Amino acid sequence: MSLGRWIALASRMVGALPFGVARRLGSFGGRIAARRGMAEGIVERHLARVGSTASRRDVLESYGRYWSEALWASPRRLPEMRERLEVDGHQYFLDAHEGGRGAVYALPHVGNWEYAAIHPLAYDVPVVAVAERLPDADMGRWITETREMIGIEIVVLEKGHRTMGRLVESIGEGAGVALLSDRDLSGNGVEVEFFGETTRMPQGAIALAELTGCVVLPVACLATPTGHRLVIRPPLEIPDAPDRSERIRGGVQALANAFEELIRLDPTQWHLLQPNWPSDPGYRW
Repeated sequence: MSLGRWIALASRMVGALPFGVARRLGSFGGRIAARRGMAEGIVERHLARVGSTASRRDVLESYGRYWSEALWASPRRLPEMRERLEVDGHQYFLDAHEGGRGAVYALPHVGNWEYAAIHPLAYDVPVVAVAERLPDADMGRWITETREMIGIEIVVLEKGHRTMGRLVESIGEGAGVALLSDRDLSGNGVEVEFFGETTRMPQGAIALAELTGCVVLPVACLATPTGHRLVIRPPLEIPDAPDRSERIRGGVQALANAFEELIRLDPTQWHLLQPNWPSDPGYRW
């Protein structure tokens, strides 16, 4: 059986369960992954940077819960998903989109980032997100279909200017452009101080704001015992500078600072399982 069929079968099975049962199943899977050594050494390094006493098992239980939520989600579940979502910082969202303006939502890999789209969609604000092209086509297709099912328009990351062009258009159409921004996948990121150590973070969120004049809202969607809590921070203050590259560098550093605050809300929900600093074994840039 292909990976795509396995995922479809798992989605049907988990989707038939009550929300709480699906979550417990995901946490159990996370515990198994922890026992098998998944991300061993890397997660511990990240938690130490944050100053957390949590364990790798705690993080992988949370990560398993995230995947169970993704498998559980479906169009018929959207009303329940909305009911289970509480919002902190709603006024920042309203102000950012006043008069039909677009905005950038910059997110770390915290909690369930796809569920963050439920709130703007409930206010008829379109959501556009960028997805990397995965080596496993079946997995990439399932992830794209899951996000589109929630109502998110997916733009696949391509070389050249096509991706940025579509995002600029989306801002002009009043959309919220959601960008995961705590991990540099291109090697073209900006050097920042992040949890006391120099690394690189992508500049896309700040570059898009620079091109369009829209605001950047740091955002995270954290799991709660009964659902999720969407945390929307005030618009990012991008330092003024005569040089564009300096403005972008300053903006990415400001975003790194905002991410530190969001991640510290619950470090066990920071699902960054890959090397992310040059001192991490296996870091590739």
